Amino acid sequence: MDHSAVLALYDRVMREGALPDGPGARIERAGAVVRQVAGPQGWNGVLWSGLDAKGADRAVREQITRFTALGRDFEWKLYAHDEPADLATRLLAAGFRAEPEETLMIGEVAGLAPATAPPQGIRLVRAADPAGVELVVDVHEKSFGTDGARLRHQLLARLSDAPGTVVAVVALAGAEPVGAARMELVPGTPFAGLWGGGTVAAWRGRGLYRALVADRARVAAAHGYRYLQVDASPMSRPILERLGFHAVSTTTPYLYAG
Repeated sequence: MDHSAVLALYDRVMREGALPDGPGARIERAGAVVRQVAGPQGWNGVLWSGLDAKGADRAVREQITRFTALGRDFEWKLYAHDEPADLATRLLAAGFRAEPEETLMIGEVAGLAPATAPPQGIRLVRAADPAGVELVVDVHEKSFGTDGARLRHQLLARLSDAPGTVVAVVALAGAEPVGAARMELVPGTPFAGLWGGGTVAAWRGRGLYRALVADRARVAAAHGYRYLQVDASPMSRPILERLGFHAVSTTTPYLYAG
């Protein structure tokens, strides 16, 4: 895979040419910045910027003004290759707070490792209704230790208003949800995004994460997507590399609370 070419394609179609990530969200293009504005339960933030040193500070102030006027906290999703090179320092100086860095990984669906079956005693089921969403949220809260209210709202809205753009899967041990993940299918692009892969503590290290990736890769292939994209944690990165994903950049969320 040509890393530079794929990264340039990703920047062009998934960031600069971004589509809203759910019902009620909209994309705004303001000068050299592309941002998403959504309701309080949606994702609000900057997706792409084409800034230089001269205009960066002004653009940062403009985003703060825009989102605080709406009463929204927001995220500036900064990538390591974004310009200017000191944009992270400028964001911190403007009052943003950095979250842990993740690795942007991309894999060609056709070149990924062969499908991985779930561990013995586990079955994978689609979460396509409110009951299924509750199973996904339950795993999310147990795996990551964070409140799942926003995820619940987003999944229910997507499944209701744009069901062809999201796939959610739950791993069940009997009737107990022990793993879950979702995939966002972005219409008109070659990219599908893998998100929220979580496994409860007692089931980690048994291949469940790999099985959830393989399951979604099969769906992506059936829908004609060429690439899978993941923002990988340090724990996930080596697993994804073994499956055939490539690290093409890093991304850090910079959060601003108005």
